[in-house]
Amino acid sequence: MAKINVRSPYFAQVGVVGLTSATLEMLIYLGTANTTWQGSPQYTLSSTANSTKLSFEISELIRDYITAAFDGEYPSIAGSSTDNTTIYVDYKITPFVGTTAGTPVESLGNRAFYGYGYFEDGSNPQFVQGYLQSNTTILKPDDNPLRVPVDNENTTSVAFFNKGEQIYVWTPTANLKIQDQVQYVSTASADIDSYRGRVEDSGGTFEDNACIQRFLRNETIYPVDEVIVNAVEGVSVLKIQNIEECKYTPHKVTFINKYGVYQDLWFFKRSNLSMTKKDEMFKSNLIGTNGSSGYATNRHQYSTFHVNAKEKLSLNTGFYPESYNEVFRQMSLSDKIWIKYNEKTLPVRLTSSSLSFKTKLDDKLINYTIELEFAFDKINNVR
Repeated sequence: MAKINVRSPYFAQVGVVGLTSATLEMLIYLGTANTTWQGSPQYTLSSTANSTKLSFEISELIRDYITAAFDGEYPSIAGSSTDNTTIYVDYKITPFVGTTAGTPVESLGNRAFYGYGYFEDGSNPQFVQGYLQSNTTILKPDDNPLRVPVDNENTTSVAFFNKGEQIYVWTPTANLKIQDQVQYVSTASADIDSYRGRVEDSGGTFEDNACIQRFLRNETIYPVDEVIVNAVEGVSVLKIQNIEECKYTPHKVTFINKYGVYQDLWFFKRSNLSMTKKDEMFKSNLIGTNGSSGYATNRHQYSTFHVNAKEKLSLNTGFYPESYNEVFRQMSLSDKIWIKYNEKTLPVRLTSSSLSFKTKLDDKLINYTIELEFAFDKINNVR
């Protein structure tokens, strides 16, 4: 079974001496992997050949079947989310020499991810690994859960530690459906992003007072400082930095990274909200608006219509290690980004078209300011 990263080209090939043409049938589906060719294909492609080999580029067709619509809930085996960032793909290529059909070449149970490869990775990059992020240092607020995205098929265990003591171990479940192949392993039992939220979600009442606030400032709700991921590529040791931010409200931005999974990136410092209005205008004829040959002075000579606005949010990261440059690169290249804002998960787009990477050598302390535009009009005009 191959891995198909649908944001980069993927070539399905066939090679036969005297090849003149070929037909490709492709089946895209959720659930469990097929072991034999079955079902009705969504696509049938045909092409002529001018050599002994023929390639079909199929990733763009598969991409349409991956929803990748984050709603704040990270997919899990026990979860209720219908979102998927992975899907199964079967394809069968039948070669022809003249009008004579050859033996079909079948490829079953290929796993498609909403990921991509760099030019340097070459064609059809596989990324056969368990840990599905590029950074081995993770920064998060000290009162928020840690989530580690792993490939269930390529991971043997994920262990959480605090001050050298193992506090939790996760092991994969065999034979999962394709939509469960990516697991967001966490010490949290539910997708709740704050202590107050956890209290209220469980039916309790949060009574805010000075004692509670002092407790929250002094205690780490999720005390994890190291995670060890055992996978096919070896052992990945993740260092966790739990950040205490007292002045500003941290904002969580979630994007789909290079490996096709949801990754959280926290902006700890100052944020600024701005709005840009757009409208159209026409000049009215006011004669007769006062019931005579004159005009009413309380009427608009210039009237506006189609009034709406877009809001933007400027965010500052706070200080990050240089190793996070790759994370910021992948966020900049992502076409699906969301932010947790005012207790809602909202779609945004990165308006910055360039990113100058900072280094410890040249810049000493590394932080970034980015601008996100909410991906909708402020006045609801969805019809």
